[in-house]
Amino acid sequence: MSGVVAAMRHSLLSCTSLARDGMIGLVTTALLPVRSAFAADGVLAQAIADQFGLNHQEVAVLATSLALVGFSAVAAILLMRTRVRATRNEERLRFEIADLQAQSDRLRALLFVEPQVLISWAAGDNRPQISGDISLVMSQEGSPQRILAFGTWLPPEPALQMDHAVDALRDKGEAFLLNLSTSAGRAIEAMGRAIGGQAIVRIRELGGLRRELAEANLRHKALQEETELLRDFAAAAPWPIWAKSLEGNLRYANAAYVRATEGKSVADALQRNLELLESEQRSELTKALNDNASYAARLPIVVSGERRIYDVQALKLGGGSAGIAIDASEAAALRAAIVRMVEAHRRTLDQLSSGVAVFDADRRLTFYNESYRRLWGLDQAFLDGNPDDSSILDRLRANRKLPEQPDFRAWKAKLHEAYRAVESETYTWFLPDGRAISVVTTPNLEGGVTYLFDNVTESLDLARQFDRLTRVQRETLDNLGEAVAVFGSNGRAELFNPPFAKMWKLPADALQGEPHIEAVEAMCRPLFDDPMTWRALRESITAIENRAQVALKLERKDGSVLNCMTVPLPDGKTLLAFQDITDTENVERALRERNEALEAADQMKVDFVHHVSYELRAPLTTIIGFAHFLSDPSTGPLTPKQAEYLDYVTKSTNALLALTNNILDLATIDAGAMKLELGPVNIAQAIEAAAEGIQDRLATDRITLKVDIEPNIGGFTGDERRVVQVLYNLLANAVGFSPHDATVTISARRTEHSVVFSVTDSGPGIPLEMRDKVFNWFESHSHGSRHRGAGLGLSLVRSFVELHGGRVRVDSTVGKGTTVTCDFPIDQTAHRNAAE
Repeated sequence: MSGVVAAMRHSLLSCTSLARDGMIGLVTTALLPVRSAFAADGVLAQAIADQFGLNHQEVAVLATSLALVGFSAVAAILLMRTRVRATRNEERLRFEIADLQAQSDRLRALLFVEPQVLISWAAGDNRPQISGDISLVMSQEGSPQRILAFGTWLPPEPALQMDHAVDALRDKGEAFLLNLSTSAGRAIEAMGRAIGGQAIVRIRELGGLRRELAEANLRHKALQEETELLRDFAAAAPWPIWAKSLEGNLRYANAAYVRATEGKSVADALQRNLELLESEQRSELTKALNDNASYAARLPIVVSGERRIYDVQALKLGGGSAGIAIDASEAAALRAAIVRMVEAHRRTLDQLSSGVAVFDADRRLTFYNESYRRLWGLDQAFLDGNPDDSSILDRLRANRKLPEQPDFRAWKAKLHEAYRAVESETYTWFLPDGRAISVVTTPNLEGGVTYLFDNVTESLDLARQFDRLTRVQRETLDNLGEAVAVFGSNGRAELFNPPFAKMWKLPADALQGEPHIEAVEAMCRPLFDDPMTWRALRESITAIENRAQVALKLERKDGSVLNCMTVPLPDGKTLLAFQDITDTENVERALRERNEALEAADQMKVDFVHHVSYELRAPLTTIIGFAHFLSDPSTGPLTPKQAEYLDYVTKSTNALLALTNNILDLATIDAGAMKLELGPVNIAQAIEAAAEGIQDRLATDRITLKVDIEPNIGGFTGDERRVVQVLYNLLANAVGFSPHDATVTISARRTEHSVVFSVTDSGPGIPLEMRDKVFNWFESHSHGSRHRGAGLGLSLVRSFVELHGGRVRVDSTVGKGTTVTCDFPIDQTAHRNAAE
């Protein structure tokens, strides 16, 4: 019985709980334990059945009924309680909803007190909810749906940044805060957060203090990033970087500075205050920073025992200074090499005869050589001012140094097309002053143009002259009497004139087609068949080395005589020329025979004169001796008439002996057997001796002799006897041609290297056509004077003077007189050495 009661109690509690929880539909389930209790406690069920006279089925129905009655009572109680509770909950919910609505209104008012837009995405929903002042981010089309297309109201880079931030917020819940500028120039703040399973983006305009703070934050952040970046850069930079305090103490140094100063670490360098620069360099740097805000210099610095060149840059800062040293050793070496190369190129270009001008991409003159300046006559100061191309052309045009052009602007524009061209162009300018200038414009790889100017006036003139000479030479060759042919280095006839074919009796077209010298030889052999001569001609024409001129004489079978000559030409060709000298050869033979006959006759004359003179000398000597003997008083007195006749005989024999001696002297000189007896010659005594020999003639002809000698004239080295003989012959010749009561002047003066004797008369003079003959043998002309002679005096004068190494001059004016001048060298030793 206790089990049934317990089962019923349990079923009622279950129904109450189910009713409270709104699960009445499961009551049947709760009654199952009662039925199970009756089923389980068979004794109890049997006792009940026995007590009330019921069978087991009726007992089960009874149990179920009892359970239903209990449940119904409980359910009614619970339903009443549930209705009361629901009424209370409904009132509470209405109150809470009203409160939440008020809070929502207050929050919305607070949220949208300033222009902003909220965009939210629920979890798993791609459709955004947009609220707020959408005009803040609305595109020009005005469609609210386009605000999510950030590129419509943001510039490209901020739009891409916004896209990435929103994607990261929705996918991973990553918050963001961005300060951006719209395409309209408005500053906005975009903030994204993940709240309550939603992704929310707030966009608001920045203005006033908030904008300034945002900008300050951005600047601060950028400054921090920049500072970190600069610190990292300075630490990793390969150049020494340092910073110092106002007192000059090292406050910062990077790794490169530590390595350059051979420090152990940055801390070690700071602690020991290691210096990179020398004391003088530091003093100079400190002084420069005190005077200026910056310092820049290229300094030599010893790093790791090696002297290198560094570009040192230092700045004056509020708390001290900072500096950097960049290794410029290679740059300095390259710069020095470039400077040397540029100077070498400049010197080379200055030596060129071509004018060179280089213009940069801005059409300004960057280089010119001296030939360019001289060619155009431009002022150096003007060129050093880097004028542009147009200014130079305008100045040249103003000075009329450019070709005359009907449209100068179009001409200049065409010339300046070189700045856009890729190939060189060549022009020829014919200037108003007659010059021709070759102009080459070459585009530069780095931009600009290089002009090359060459004065080709002479070249064009030479080309015209060459063309003219070629035509003249062609006409000349064709009209020459000589036969001419030019053979190339390959031995073939490249040029010939018509006389060549005519001389060798060849057909007119025989030399067409440039035949070889062997073919030409075969065609010419019928007239001249001498293998050795033709071999010499072939070798001269075809030889590669030792090309020499060959001259031959050919006697052909037809009796004609030809002069043959081969002349090597500079271009490797050979000129072969034949000249018909048959008539010349015949005349030459005749002249040679006649000359030989004349030489033989002249030699016979000389031999005859010499022989006769020698043979006359012996009897003349005898006659003179007996005449002197008869004139001697010791031989007896003579009658006046005998004395007169004897005087005539003496004078005639003396004249004949002098003539004979002169002829012998001339013959001796002509034979080369005359030798001078050199010694000191007293000039005054020699003139006195020569004048003494003509005293009787001076008295007879009433001639006055005037002697003009420089004081202390001294002497010279020579054959005194021959010098006196020269002066005597000159005086005798002058007295013979002078009229009565005239004056004959003999003078002597000394120069640096010679002694000059001059004899002047006032006779009839010598005609111009006779002056070259007065020194010949037996040339005697009176020219209207009383002079008579054999014509040997001046011949002897010239022979004796020339034996001394001197020379004789004759200056004469017809009707006024003649002056004969003889120059004797002072130093006969030098004359003899020179002669030898």
